[in-house]
Amino acid sequence: MFHVVNAELPRGMRDLDSDTLEEINYVREKFFESAHLYNFTTMEPSPIETLQTLETKSGPSISEEIYGMTDKGGRNIGLRFDLTVGLTRFVTRRRDLKMPVKIASFGGVWRYDEPQFGRYRYFHQCDLEIYGSQNLASDAEIIEFMYSFLKNLGLDVTIEINNRLLVEEFVRKKLNISDDTIVFDIFRIMDKVTKKGSQAIFKEYENKIDRYILEKLIAFSSIRIVDPNAVDNAQLLGLENWKTMTELMEMLESRRIRNAAINLGIVRGLDYYSGVVFEAYDAKTNLGALVGGGRYDKLTELFGRQNLGATGAAAGVERILLALRQQNLIHKSRSHVVYVASTPGITRAKVVQLISSLRSNGFIVEYDLQDRTLTKQLVDASSKNASVAIILAPNELELGEIIFKSLKTGKERKLHLEKLVEELRHEISNVLDK
Repeated sequence: MFHVVNAELPRGMRDLDSDTLEEINYVREKFFESAHLYNFTTMEPSPIETLQTLETKSGPSISEEIYGMTDKGGRNIGLRFDLTVGLTRFVTRRRDLKMPVKIASFGGVWRYDEPQFGRYRYFHQCDLEIYGSQNLASDAEIIEFMYSFLKNLGLDVTIEINNRLLVEEFVRKKLNISDDTIVFDIFRIMDKVTKKGSQAIFKEYENKIDRYILEKLIAFSSIRIVDPNAVDNAQLLGLENWKTMTELMEMLESRRIRNAAINLGIVRGLDYYSGVVFEAYDAKTNLGALVGGGRYDKLTELFGRQNLGATGAAAGVERILLALRQQNLIHKSRSHVVYVASTPGITRAKVVQLISSLRSNGFIVEYDLQDRTLTKQLVDASSKNASVAIILAPNELELGEIIFKSLKTGKERKLHLEKLVEELRHEISNVLDK
């Protein structure tokens, strides 16, 4: 006896239907168009890594978010949770690569975290990395690329940048904190301020960090500056790393990046960031950051390459698609499916012969697989989004003709079989232009 299978998907997973795949591919094509313009090479890292490799980026705590397993050889492995780890592993092991290396990657990643609106446990990322340069120009290149990519999708992009070295310098020099553990706690506090609010921070850390310091941190993290040259804040101007921020803003201006600002509350939560960090938003939606990234020289050191230098960014594809859908900005390719139908008296061999000829000439062709009447064939054609139909009928075939029918206007005319390819291209062009 057969048992009916419970066909439910695991929590946080989904099937990608035709429309969703077309949307994802649309973003993918736009991303690689930009990668080509900026001369980034492309690759996709392995979807499976050793657990040790995956933990390099964020430590053992990341194992809670990893789809981990033991393979048949007893090895601890896991599915990639981002693309940066695999790309960094690849580059740091390839001593033959001439630096700097610019890599663009696109792929699916798995994270065992709580599913939410627009976020699944399997989703897609656009990823961009530059290895082998500690020059600020590399950070500007990453920011410009992501800005340009999102603008080309039609989004109204704003860029928020900061520098973790600037924050650390403020904490050590202005707040007189030298304990490394407290400094790292402060980065986490600042990352939480915008998400939880100041009152929640006061309550969470009231017995851990002096309230005076918390107040100074919250005030510092609320500073947002559009024109660094107009700043008269003595605390900022006295910091050595403030010069880096003014230089970066000048670079972005020369690259024609609009709507960029210094936001001292942007620190990015991961500890491996070591310099400039940034986030990109769509000004017309309230979806949070679409892109996040920054400099992460520490990660390449953990993979055994000292003083290599690395900076990069990742964009969440599904979140980008939410922004595009809300503003009707997804431009799907126009369909030109040709449906070949036939009346009684036409053999299946003649139908298939014509279909093969049309497909070999680049036409997208559909036809009836169930020997239905002409009326039902044309209904089937409409359900398959065909724009035109070619009807084979005995009388017309004897004269070397077929019936051409526009499924948008309902109009019919006869075309010569000998010149069908040429005339069909012309007719389809006319139909799609209307």
